[in-house]
Amino acid sequence: MRIVIALGGNALLRRGQPMTAENQRANVRLAAERIARVVPGNEVVVAHGNGPQVGLLSLQAAAYTAVDPYPLDVLGAETEAMIGYVIEQELGNLLPVAQSLATVLTMVEVDPADPAFDRPTKPIGPVYDRETAERLASTHGWTVAADGDGFRRVVASPAPRRIFEIGPIRTLIERGTIVICAGGGGIPTGYDAEGRLHGIEAVIDKDLAASLLARQLEADLLVIATDVDGVYLDWGTSHRRRLDVVTPAALAGLDLPAGSMGPKVEAACAFVTATGHDAVIGSLADIADIVTGTSGTRVRAEG
Repeated sequence: MRIVIALGGNALLRRGQPMTAENQRANVRLAAERIARVVPGNEVVVAHGNGPQVGLLSLQAAAYTAVDPYPLDVLGAETEAMIGYVIEQELGNLLPVAQSLATVLTMVEVDPADPAFDRPTKPIGPVYDRETAERLASTHGWTVAADGDGFRRVVASPAPRRIFEIGPIRTLIERGTIVICAGGGGIPTGYDAEGRLHGIEAVIDKDLAASLLARQLEADLLVIATDVDGVYLDWGTSHRRRLDVVTPAALAGLDLPAGSMGPKVEAACAFVTATGHDAVIGSLADIADIVTGTSGTRVRAEG
């Protein structure tokens, strides 16, 4: 079975943790232990988030004023390589030596005229208190928004349109390689009026990019791994209840947070509608049970 696994940001850095290399590696090690359980007998592709990492690089760049800060597409490329490197090592330490792994820097086309640029929603970087967030927004020209009990920088999150490296990714999978790709939703790129490809100042939602990746790879299963065990109705109340098996039509009317569960449900529904195969939203800790069909919220085609 060909499985695309989209790792949530919690797989790399838990809320409130210092963004040290040691903390991130320890979290990746736990994620790798769970992914390794589903490798035997399957073709596995791993996508992942990079919001905290991009935010940290952005802050570090802002502290060095001799040159202009690097744009988000370049920071995205840097974090794709960094995170892929750690995932490869930690998976490699668990799997047979003969198992090949590869990280593919992945450019993803977006439309420069996407309306998302008019309303930034994608959180990146650390969580701040209100005073710090407002000061940084004023200093750097950021847009900030509430995130739980704190505030984070938010940037535009245009829809992914095309994965440029889909051919090499497919070739690697067919030759038995575990591929880490489309990190952070991929490197946002677009064409100018002269037809030249260039970077775009944005962050693509990693779940929507993983859904596009899974569709183009003709995957049998899309797993969107997060820090909760599924999609809940009445979340945050004493009446909350988890959805078990549900269709895209049943999910269409739900009002879900745009910055968290909303894109995951949208990504799952897009994959199921296009392919007829299942997508599951659930906890990374339960990934083996997700693959066998006994955990998570499973989005299934009508009938």
